[in-house]
Amino acid sequence: MKRLLLFVVFLWLAAPSWVNAEETPNAKQARRIFNQTYDMVFGPQGSTLQYHVNIIGVMKVSGKIWYKGKKKRFEESRYLSWSDGVNDSWVDLKKKTVTLYDIAHPRKTKYSGNFTFNPNEFDYYIEDGGSDFIITLNAHKNVKSNIKHAKAIIDKKTRAPKSLKIKLLWFWTTVKIFNFRSGNISDDTFTFPSTKYKHFTWIDERK
Repeated sequence: MKRLLLFVVFLWLAAPSWVNAEETPNAKQARRIFNQTYDMVFGPQGSTLQYHVNIIGVMKVSGKIWYKGKKKRFEESRYLSWSDGVNDSWVDLKKKTVTLYDIAHPRKTKYSGNFTFNPNEFDYYIEDGGSDFIITLNAHKNVKSNIKHAKAIIDKKTRAPKSLKIKLLWFWTTVKIFNFRSGNISDDTFTFPSTKYKHFTWIDERK
């Protein structure tokens, strides 16, 4: 459940957006600001942030994540992961296992098929939240995605993401974001330190 949760949240966060010429001025502004924040997070300069995920009544997860192009790394209390754009290395500190995956492993295909995010399938609306922008997304009728509603809080001055609230199926997931930094992310950040876990049980799921 926890791996699925993390995958869904980061898949949604990594979904690109663009502006539709037929949108209202409010929607265009919402998309423009959303895009600016997206570029700060997922641009070639890379980024890092800390997060706290809360699924009401189910679980809470805190951790830190790094992005740079197709590379990704995250760490939390039980799970650690390094993805260098080719291989995905998952460490389970409780079970003391290291599992190696291809980036295109079927587990990801299965999850992404259920939780895809197409920015053109949503209506955008922006509100003034004092020092923040509040961007609301509501899915169009009959869309296939299980993501139906979302609300992003973005800092007005820095355009840094501050929180994201997503309705997945029947439950709401809140992601609090803090200590965000864009740029100066070394490629070494995404190199899996295999020798550190040489005494763990290794599972190779790569093809």
